Amino acid sequence: MNTILAASFLIGGLSAVLAAMIVVVDSIVNNYGEVKIDINNGKKELKVNGGAPLLTTLSEQGIFIPSACGGRGSCGACKVKVLSDIGPILPTEAPLLDEEEMKQNIRLSCQVKVKSDIAIEIPEELFSAKIFNGVVEKINDLTYDIKEVKIKLVEPNEIEFKAGQYMQLVIPPYEKINEYTQRAYSIASSPSQKDSVEFFIRLVPGGIATTYVHKYLKENDQIELVGPFGEFYMRDTDADMICVAGGSGLAPIKSIVADMFEREITNRNVWLFFGARSLKDLYYVDFFQDMEKKWDRFHFVPALSEPQPEDNWKGETGLITDVLGKYFKEKMDQNTQKEGYLCGSPGMINACIKVMTENGISENEIYYDKFA
Repeated sequence: MNTILAASFLIGGLSAVLAAMIVVVDSIVNNYGEVKIDINNGKKELKVNGGAPLLTTLSEQGIFIPSACGGRGSCGACKVKVLSDIGPILPTEAPLLDEEEMKQNIRLSCQVKVKSDIAIEIPEELFSAKIFNGVVEKINDLTYDIKEVKIKLVEPNEIEFKAGQYMQLVIPPYEKINEYTQRAYSIASSPSQKDSVEFFIRLVPGGIATTYVHKYLKENDQIELVGPFGEFYMRDTDADMICVAGGSGLAPIKSIVADMFEREITNRNVWLFFGARSLKDLYYVDFFQDMEKKWDRFHFVPALSEPQPEDNWKGETGLITDVLGKYFKEKMDQNTQKEGYLCGSPGMINACIKVMTENGISENEIYYDKFA
């Protein structure tokens, strides 16, 4: 027993020494010094110390790339196009890149280390993303598992964004969560409301951010946000807009529709299909029904897939895809150009894309936000 114990101590000691040696060697060998990051062909040039992930390096310079997982390489949101040779795609990147993205040398900025001069390409709007400090002004229960959170902006005290975009909430450590975490949530409020932002946040069992919001976040709490981000917004065309939302996916659709109404963009036909299981899962119904009365070309269609007897539901029933298909055939003008706007679970969105393409909408005219 003493011999085994001595051997264990020896192995443990050797492991500790080896680990220390690796740290020392890494600090010497991987001393990359100052490197240059060229962004969008000279639009912006940064001189930084090498060695850190590109995502972190850019954020330290005030350029924020979307990252819903906090840089862990699990969400795939932090993609950038790399214009210089930085080596092959890493095994940690490959599962989150499709074949076309690989051909274009799209990389995950959280996985790419800045080791030498690098040239990248990012959407121009990311130059406008910034850190906001705010105070929770109001928390309202929309359903049993969705909260409406309104945050008053403090510094900066105003925001510019496109209806449909999202921000990342910075979640502080709590319980067994030992580090800060960022999660993405669509903005539900209208861009005209510049001094605050609103979100619809559904409780996801085991979700780090949603658990914090539902269990710990209180009115008057300080909170940090990053953004705005995203390319889910109204396209400037005359096409009919076919919008489908499920759960908290109503948030960006509400922002888009409210913004259109405020700016008097009421010449387009807009159909909003809102799917839920039962009456207890529906919310903002009065808001959209009131808008329907004021806007002749706006049509609101809530549908329940599993209405309960006590719901006394008189509206549409069935899966939202079935209701959508029915309206395509029976209610909508078959001769008009149409665009799709979808926000909800990946399964719902994939099913809606199938219905829309079967009814004449080109896949490149269907825009969506998938909630993982």
